[in-house]
Amino acid sequence: MNKRIIIACLLLPMVAVGEERDAAEIVRAAIEHWRGLSSYTEMTMLIHRPDWERSMTMRAWTKGQEQTLVRVVEPKKDRGSGTLTDDNSMWTFSPKVNRVIKVPSSMMGQSWMGSDFSNKDVARADDIIDQYDHSILQSEEVDDIVVYEIESIPHEEAAVVWGREVLKIRDDHVVLEHAFFDQDGELVKKLVSLEIEEMGGRTIAKRQRMVKTEDPDEWTEISVNDVEYEIDLKDSLFTLSNLRNPRNN
Repeated sequence: MNKRIIIACLLLPMVAVGEERDAAEIVRAAIEHWRGLSSYTEMTMLIHRPDWERSMTMRAWTKGQEQTLVRVVEPKKDRGSGTLTDDNSMWTFSPKVNRVIKVPSSMMGQSWMGSDFSNKDVARADDIIDQYDHSILQSEEVDDIVVYEIESIPHEEAAVVWGREVLKIRDDHVVLEHAFFDQDGELVKKLVSLEIEEMGGRTIAKRQRMVKTEDPDEWTEISVNDVEYEIDLKDSLFTLSNLRNPRNN
């Protein structure tokens, strides 16, 4: 009997470690599924406030996990504005002032283009993969699809603003919800997938809404109009020169 108890105790840490590894793999697979090895996306962003709405059309390119370029196409007054992310560094460009400005790390949590998405959200940095510990809180089957609820807690030394994040991810790698909690455990904002469709040869969230808890009547939606994956993108696309003076993109 004593031997059985000892063996069971020895196996418990192994099961926990295995669960953490599985949770991390689910999160990693979801991010890689959304970005692909490379991607090109045309999308619309709608910023909603109780007394007004603002819409923008954008194009975005990604390569690997570290390079992202987002450029505004419409409206005319914002056309050419863009954001470049490369290896954890971020720059913005505004034709109005004709300047490329590097975004300091202290500003990554600030609003992007007046929306409810932050600079960090637009960069889609993979910090959550490398700087968080992940565990599966529960799983359930919804419409014959398994959905995992995963809690992601940042490492003690991680340079992140969130106390924890909770994601609901389908077993086909589609993120249904992504909730962000502050250091006191209070829910700050939540990204919810409203429409899921087959696009670009894979199932993705076509329309997502970011809502802040303190202002539920204020939200921002991003709708994917077109997307292509695994395309050939030159490194010259993700340069400060191209951010300021776009060449055929």
